[in-house]
Amino acid sequence: MLEEIRQNLGRLPGVDIEIGQPISHRIDHLLSGTRAQIAIKLFGADLGVLRTKAGEIRDAMAKVPGIVDLLVEPQVGVPQVQINLERRAAAAVGLRAEDLAETVETAFSGHVVSQVLQEQRSYDIVVRLDDAARESVETIRRTLIDTPSGARVPIGQVAEVRVDAGPNTINRENVQRRIIVQANVAGRDLGSVIAEVRQAIATRVALPQGYFVQYGGQFESQERAQRQIATLSGAAIGGIFLLLYLALRSARLAALVMANLPLALIGGVVMVFVGGGTLSIASLIGFITLFGIATRNGLMLITHYSHLMEEEGVGFRDAIVQGSMERLSPILMTALVTGIGLVPLALGAGEPGKEIQQPMAVVILGGIVTSTALNMVVLPALYLRYGHAVRRREREEPPLGATAVAGD
Repeated sequence: MLEEIRQNLGRLPGVDIEIGQPISHRIDHLLSGTRAQIAIKLFGADLGVLRTKAGEIRDAMAKVPGIVDLLVEPQVGVPQVQINLERRAAAAVGLRAEDLAETVETAFSGHVVSQVLQEQRSYDIVVRLDDAARESVETIRRTLIDTPSGARVPIGQVAEVRVDAGPNTINRENVQRRIIVQANVAGRDLGSVIAEVRQAIATRVALPQGYFVQYGGQFESQERAQRQIATLSGAAIGGIFLLLYLALRSARLAALVMANLPLALIGGVVMVFVGGGTLSIASLIGFITLFGIATRNGLMLITHYSHLMEEEGVGFRDAIVQGSMERLSPILMTALVTGIGLVPLALGAGEPGKEIQQPMAVVILGGIVTSTALNMVVLPALYLRYGHAVRRREREEPPLGATAVAGD
């Protein structure tokens, strides 16, 4: 629908369009001051140079796939009457720039010289030229101005009077003039697009000294959220390992259970790739959730192995075989319940209200499949290979609270 709207509106000559939704517009405006996903702010002193370089940035961005609604911050020329002092001519008659500015301000904007009181209300008395003397450039040129010598000369003799177009607005940020090139992204993930945009601008646009670019928009919030999620993911993995160590009383067994994490990541990564390759914040949250589900399955196996050997006296190899068979049904049941519950969300791509849940559900669903399938194959083999050392150490250590007595 958005693509069709863009095509139809794109046929209108001289019209710049930017398409979005009310909520997204407000969020973008809070993030960058514009109603677009990407806002490239160019700072500098000269408005003409800013406009020229902004056009070059726009042309460089237009070649990046996925960029839509690309436009430079509009700036409309407003007709102005400019009076520029000719300093040599003014110096010849002893006229200063401030004298000309004061006269022009009084003549055309007016100057309050007194007040009159009428019926308990005061009114300003303003002195200025009449409307006829201000209606044309030629009349302004012939307007006489006093000089320090007492002579009166026309303004056109000491200043250039001309009609020109000036900017309708001058935008500033952090006490610097700036212009914005904004755009949206369609059909690609925001992170890869902004990476190509940065590279294109760095290689194709040469900025004069004193001019610089700042990148803003949704990707700033996304990068900040990714850094936070990466930190929290590390903390979550460390917390899971600590809890497993406290439960199993063995760092080796805790590491064996944590071996499920790469197995779960396989399915999550595959589903992200199948879904278009976009790694969103929702997908990252899905990976964190997946870590807990994957370690749960491994913990169910390891603890049952220990129970069979310690409580029922089953041999090491037989405990692995018997424990894997007995825990197959519970692991499949928990995985199926979670997976079936996520199927409606995973199939809801593009549906309103599922923009966050759908990528997260896809990652969890794919991770559950690979984690459950590989868990029953890989973890028993790893325990068979590395679990002997744990069992041997447990047999050699004295029971908790026992004392050793030595004598001749």
